[in-house]
Order: sequence, then structure tokens, then C-alpha cells
Amino acid sequence: MSDVRVTIPRDSEREERVVTTGTTAADLFQGERSIVAARVAGELKDLAYEVADGDTVEPVEITSEDGLNILRHSTAHVMAQAVQELFPEAKLGIGPPIKDGFYYDFDVETPFHPDDLKRIEKKMQEIQKRGQKFARRAVSDDAAREELADEPYKLELIGLKGSAADAAEGASAEVGAGELTIYDNLDAKSGELCWKDLCRGPHLPSTRAIPAFKLMRSAAAYWRGSEKNKQLQRIYGTAWPTKDELKAHLEFLAEAEKRDHRKLGAELDLFSFPEELGPGLAVFHPKGGVIRKVMEDYSRRRHEVSGYEFVNTPHLSKERLFEISGHLPHYGESMFPAIEFDEQNYRLKAMNCPMHNLIFKSRGRSYRELPLRLFEFGTVYRYEKSGVVHGLTRSRGFTQDDSHIYCTKEQMPEELDTLLTFVLDLLRDYGLTEFELELSTRDESDKFIGSDEDWEEATEALRQAAEKQGLPLVPDPGGAAYYGPKISVQAKDAIGRSWQMSTLQVDFNQPKRFGLEYTAADGSKQQPVMLHRALFGSIERFFGVLLEHYAGAFPAWLAPVQATCIPIGDAHVPYLQEFAAQAKTKGLRIEVDSSSDRMQKKIRNAQKSKVPFMIIAGDEDVAQGAVSFRYRDGSQKNGIPRDEAIAEILDVVERRVQV
Repeated sequence: MSDVRVTIPRDSEREERVVTTGTTAADLFQGERSIVAARVAGELKDLAYEVADGDTVEPVEITSEDGLNILRHSTAHVMAQAVQELFPEAKLGIGPPIKDGFYYDFDVETPFHPDDLKRIEKKMQEIQKRGQKFARRAVSDDAAREELADEPYKLELIGLKGSAADAAEGASAEVGAGELTIYDNLDAKSGELCWKDLCRGPHLPSTRAIPAFKLMRSAAAYWRGSEKNKQLQRIYGTAWPTKDELKAHLEFLAEAEKRDHRKLGAELDLFSFPEELGPGLAVFHPKGGVIRKVMEDYSRRRHEVSGYEFVNTPHLSKERLFEISGHLPHYGESMFPAIEFDEQNYRLKAMNCPMHNLIFKSRGRSYRELPLRLFEFGTVYRYEKSGVVHGLTRSRGFTQDDSHIYCTKEQMPEELDTLLTFVLDLLRDYGLTEFELELSTRDESDKFIGSDEDWEEATEALRQAAEKQGLPLVPDPGGAAYYGPKISVQAKDAIGRSWQMSTLQVDFNQPKRFGLEYTAADGSKQQPVMLHRALFGSIERFFGVLLEHYAGAFPAWLAPVQATCIPIGDAHVPYLQEFAAQAKTKGLRIEVDSSSDRMQKKIRNAQKSKVPFMIIAGDEDVAQGAVSFRYRDGSQKNGIPRDEAIAEILDVVERRVQV
């Protein structure tokens, strides 16, 4: 046996260690149960990996992103084994880790039933307790085909080896780009084979190292994500380093379900999705219409103060417009099919920018007009597949609060700085306060247009504007639009979920494609820089996010009904109607419940409707010219003079605070 020198980096320290040949990563980290894998030369390795001389062996904690992925992918293998033990005819698809969990696809004759998931989870617990060892072995393509001859989907993946671009999400985790590997699940005592799967790995040392998991649901999913392929059954699950973390995650999911905007939209009578219209197309009811109008009116006022000019453009145009902009060749799959009339093809508008370019181009422009800030509440239509349509947050028809700023290159840095500050301040006004910024740049793929110099200049200008905000800046290589880099504002809601809100893009390419020009101070013709900005993203999506953020209990300034007047008896209805009329003259949205229900039921109805204020009046209130307040938290304040009551509601509305 010979000496092997390895380096073990931990935070800022590096430990040099001399071991013997045959030493594994598990030996290096013996007794450290939180370490589930190692990273060597940038590659993740199982703890069974035998270290070589000169290796730098970095420990991978189960709580790290890589560690969680390994935990969840290992749990997906246990689930697949459990399924095939219970349903021997099931054929295996893929089983990658995903955010907060994992899934595995199966080809089975009958879709899984909730009772099936209970049986599968029980079988998984048995496998977990057996402590089966995950053992990696390399195989040739032919050997893999022979071993997996009964698994048609695995055979297809073997044919895709090294072609991750053609594989479905997660398929590259099965085959990788180098040698093929199979993971065997071996009996802890006898070492006999219990189950096997084609997989690149790595995995946990054994099934006993899986601390906590739960199966969530099943759904249909097309093989490799294509509607042309067979529909498989997908089982979703979640796995966590501790039972407490699993419990916390399940509680989070329960809270998120209570806040689901689709559920709240129906309960609060805000909007609906009529079957007659088709998926992803919403209608807003009167109360939802009030909220939407308040959102738009406030945004409009803020834009007017900041020097924006409002425009309006049609819902469709000749197809040629989107060829000029570059959207049709780069974005055509997300646009609805062409409509032919007058012997020409027309397209429903999927974005507003090409039409705003036509407004800029409609006459000569001087440098004195720049920056020119155009703004529109523009309704657009995008073909989202039915499987991804999700209420208001992923729809087929929606209205963007879209603006395009045309400026000189010299004006661009200051304009980006001002624009990003404007965006963040307006989002804060709506009650979102925790942000991070994502900088999306181009990669080496051929989907991007424009010169390297333009991209570098645009990217650096965005970076500097983002850094001035003092917020976390997350890189997103390859995530840019085809015509330019962008900053995306990620906002956290009340329960910690991150939502992509506003986007801000720098574009040197569309002005070129449209031949946009302005006359500079020296009389020369120059090309403007174009800045794209959607503040809400879309009115509908922002509505859905706010509905979930506030769990339907909007602050008074956004609430469709700001106060409900509840009489103790029928004799007090006229008094409250008079109070409501007085409040309405101040611009408040207030109604009187004059129904035949008992007072306590009226209070419950107002609570269910999440009204910010309940105004109650009885004999004593009438005699004193006063009312009583009941707040959403159940507290009450009595004997408030009518003028003071109206003033208090107005103050809460004007300060845009929650009560």
C-alpha cells in the first residue's frame, strides 16, 4: 500500500491529509453524518469514491443545494423500487430532483389512485428501513441495453447519451455525457441485488440515510415533455434532512393552498375562468374589477408624475411586423397561429414593443425629446400549453403595464438607475418589501442577436444600475432575451415565496431592425437605445400575487369594499345609509348590509369577505351621532363620532397600510 495525499477544503481552511490507497471519501468524513457526498475536481462523487493522490475532496453537506438534490434523487429511486415491487408491470421513465422534492414517471395501465400512493409510501418506508446500499457501476452501452431490455424508456435514453438537448428535463441525470452507469440497490446483509436503475448519480450511501419524505400527488405527464409521445403517470414527492423540516414544509404547503388565488378568487367573487372562453382566459367580476381599477389608477398617476406618456395600440397586426422585430423567428411558438384575411396573415399581439417602435418612427425625432417614455396597459395573447396554464399567474390573455423608453447612450446609465428605483418604490407601495435582483445575460448559444460590443455595454450598464440598489444580485447566464440582457426583480411574499415581478431590458437590436433614428445636437442621425420595462409583468399576474400575499385581506386602499355598515336592528339602517352616503362623498367604497340576517351572521359574512372595517350602529350610537368600529382582528372601538370615523378610514386608505 502506498501513501495518498489529499486536500480537504472547509470554508476558508484547507486540511492536508496523508492516507493509504483504497481510502474512500466516506473514510475521510467518517462520523460526519451530515456529509452525503464529495466534490472532486468539480464533479460530485459518491462517498464510496476511492481518493487518488493529489485529489481535493470537498465535503457535500445534506443541507446544501447539491446535498438536497442527492437526497431527493435517492428518494426518487426508492419510490421507483417501491412502485415496481407493488406494480411489477410498471415501466420506468425518469426521476430527477426538482425544487423542494422529486418525481418519477411510470408507464402503467391504470392511473395511480391516492390509495396507491399510501401503499407506495408504506413500501418506501420498508425499503428505507432495510438500509439497502446504493452501489455504482460503469457499464458499456451494449451491456446497459442487455440489462435493461425490459425497460423501453431507458433504452431510448441510452440512445440519447451525450445529447441532453434532445432529452427531457432530468434525462441527462440518467445518462450523462460520458460512460453509462447503473446504480444497484443491494441488500444490507447479503449484498444481493434488490433493484437497479440507469443513473449518473451520485446517491446517498444507503436508503437508511434518507431522513424524512412524503409522497404528494400523481399527475399525467408526456414522455420527454412532448405531446407527440405517450402519456405516463408521474408521482411527486418531497424529502428533507430532518422530520422537523418536512413538517415545516408541509405546513408551508397547507398555508400556500389556503392562499391559492384561484380558490380565493372564487370565494371572494373576484374573477372566474368560464369554460366557454377556454383555458387561461379570465373574466373579472365587479369586486375584482374595483381592485384592478385601483391598481391601474395608482400606477397611472405615478407614471404621469414620472414623465411617461400614455399610448394605445391594437390587439392584432400584420404578421410582417413581428418578422421585422425578430419575435416571429425567435418567439413564434409562443404566439397564436396566423389569422388570414384580406389575403394577408395577421397575428394576435403577443408583445407591445413592435407597435411602440412604430409610434417612435411615425415622425422625425430630436434629441431634445429624449428620453421618450411611452407607457401602455396593453393586452397581449400568448399560446401557453394547457399543462402550464395556472390561473392568473400563467394565462393566455393578459394586460401588461408595458413601457418603452427611448434614450441616448449617454442618458442610458442614469435612465436605468432612475427606472429601477421607480420600479422598486412602486412595488413597495403595493406592500412588497423584500427583493433580490437577477441579471440575465447571454451564453454561447446561437439564439442571441447583435454584436458582442453592444451586449457588453448593455450588460455592464444594467449591472451598475443593479448594484446601486444595494440588493442581492444573482447571475442568470443564458437567461437573457434574444435581443438584449435584462434585470428581473424577484419579490418575496408574506410566506417567503419568491415571485418574478418586474423586468428591465436593454435593447440595441430592435432600434436597428426598425431603423429608428433621432437628430442629434450636431445634426447627425443617431440610433436610440431602447429600454423595455414591464413593472407588474401583467396586471392579472400581479393581481394573483397580491391576492396570495395578503391571503385575500387586502389593505383598505385596495379592498373592493373598504367598510361594511352593520345595523344592530332594522331601525338603524337609515342612519347607516346616511353615514355611508357621507363616506362615499369622500371617495370611500362603503356598503350597508340591510339584509334580513341576524347581526352576528352579518359580522361573519363581512369577516368571510375580508372587509377591513365593520361599522356598527345601535340606539346609543344613533343618539350620540357616532358609530362603533369592528376591525378584522376582532377588536372593537365604540362611540366614535361620524366625522372622526370617516377620517380614520381615509387616513388608513391614504397611508396604504394594513389594519
